[in-house]
Amino acid sequence: MTRQVHLNVNILNLGVFGGSWRFPGTDPLASFGISHYVNIARKAEEAKLDAVFLADGPVLGEDIRHRPFNSLEPTVVLAAIAASTSKIGLIGTLSSSYNDPYDVARRLATLDVLSRGRSGFNVVTTAGVAAARNFGLTEEPDHGDRYRRAAEFVEVVRTLWNSWEPDALVGDRSSHTFVDTSKIHDADFVGEHFQVAGALNVPRSPQGEPVVVQAGASKDGRALAARVGEVVFSAAQTIDEAREYYQDVKRRAAALGRDPSQVVILPGLSTVIGSTEKEAKERRELLDELVPPQYALDRLAGQLGVPAEALKLDGPLPWDLLRDPDSAGGSQTFYRIALGLARRENLTVRQLLRRLGGGAGHRIVVGTPEQIADSILEWVDVGIADGFNLMPDVLPSGFDDFADHVVPELQRRRRFRTEYTGSTLRENLGLSVPSFARGARRVAS
Repeated sequence: MTRQVHLNVNILNLGVFGGSWRFPGTDPLASFGISHYVNIARKAEEAKLDAVFLADGPVLGEDIRHRPFNSLEPTVVLAAIAASTSKIGLIGTLSSSYNDPYDVARRLATLDVLSRGRSGFNVVTTAGVAAARNFGLTEEPDHGDRYRRAAEFVEVVRTLWNSWEPDALVGDRSSHTFVDTSKIHDADFVGEHFQVAGALNVPRSPQGEPVVVQAGASKDGRALAARVGEVVFSAAQTIDEAREYYQDVKRRAAALGRDPSQVVILPGLSTVIGSTEKEAKERRELLDELVPPQYALDRLAGQLGVPAEALKLDGPLPWDLLRDPDSAGGSQTFYRIALGLARRENLTVRQLLRRLGGGAGHRIVVGTPEQIADSILEWVDVGIADGFNLMPDVLPSGFDDFADHVVPELQRRRRFRTEYTGSTLRENLGLSVPSFARGARRVAS
């Protein structure tokens, strides 16, 4: 059977590139208006995508002078999108480092019930001392500690989502029974990081539980993805990198007793689309020119943990100052991607900045709709991706180009749906509805 492609769109402010907000015809302040998100979500639903995806971080970034930032709380934005759509999935990022699991479980269960089974929880472990200080800490927690907390966080959230049996909500006028209380169960959870006594106050949705999404390329990140991730958002620049990650996470999941087919792996993909290859390349060149060089240099220095003056634009990376990715703080995923690119292609700092584009470290494909479709199907057909988390170059125009031209090309090749066959996010993604599991569910160790 020909594999069908899964596609989400990451509504990353005004696009993944640092200068996307300056692109001609773009409203630079649009990402602070709800119509920006609703209109993209409606377009995604018209194109039959699986879901919209919202990134997040509980900190005011240092680069706000030069680009938009993630500041709007995702579940609030997704609630507005839910009210304006009917089929598209709604995936929101929430930090396990700086949230309480009962509150997160309740917010996402509410979104899931009101959207009739369309929500997803992208669980992240927030890096950086700036975020830590916003929550009363003097330094960021250890990388391994963040992931242990995240694993328990997901366990608590899932326990709470299983407070209610599927048929607990009755609404029987004749017997004066609104809820069968014998089918509501306290969490009674006691762990290393959390203690939660009671039941959730929100019933189960049509998809049972919101879909759990996870991203991470470090050893700890891969372990968490294999343990809890139903959708895994990955980063890879090459086929070999993607193959190693895909096979490793699926193998880890199987070793934990999970069905690997129930782990959907979606690498990030940035697209720059033109009606001709020349037009696409010119668009990419303009996007590069719209990023102030000093801003790009300072951003890279911060992500690598080195002084900005140590980076010479036309020289190599200061390899003597760089650490092994396993011991790096912050985002180990970006660290691995950036160092791998520079080493593999022998790039100068200037060349690396251009290759990274938006700075997120995800693969960038530049070309016509047919070439973009070819690239998508190449990775899916060799078995190293189940689809992609799209990160368009500019929003909304870059996504409009994808929805209007790449999606029809994939549909023409019979590789992407022309209609939704279900109404929940799980149905979109081909994931099973979890069976009800009473009481705390211990995560495999």
